[in-house]
This record gives sequence, C-alpha cells and structure tokens, in this order.
Amino acid sequence: MVASPTVMRVVALFVVAPIGAAVVISALLLFGVTPHLVFLPGFFVRARLDALGFHAPNAVGVLTTVVFWWAIIVLVWLAARKLLRT
Repeated sequence: MVASPTVMRVVALFVVAPIGAAVVISALLLFGVTPHLVFLPGFFVRARLDALGFHAPNAVGVLTTVVFWWAIIVLVWLAARKLLRT
C-alpha cells in the first residue's frame, strides 16, 4: 500500500521538518556555535515581549527558535521542489 502524496507532504511538514529543526539546532550547538547565536530568534522575540511588558519564559524562546528553523527547512524544501520541477 502506497501513501498518497498529500499524506507524505503532511508527514514531511509536521513530522520530518520539526525533527530536522531540532537536529539542526543540536548540530549547531555540538559544533561550537554560541548558544546566543543559535537561539537568536528566540532571544529577539523574548526581548520584544519584555519591551511590551510581558515576561516570557525560556520555553517561548526555544519554541520560537524551533519554529524559525522549521520555517527555513520548509522554505528550502519548497524551493528545491520548484527548481526540480522546472
């Protein structure tokens, strides 16, 4: 039984890409990139929330960073698909 292309796209977006984001973050930290640089999107969001008067926990920064890397992976995947189709 072969899964439909739509199911495969959903699995790629919501299973493979988030795992890929976590792997990218872990690899960057493993290879010596400073944590402040790896988690820069999260620091940025937390700083903006603090400027607005909201105290955000560290989890907000971590989730923001994972979503940022997830978006990069998805954008690269979409660009690669478009290039391969033409």
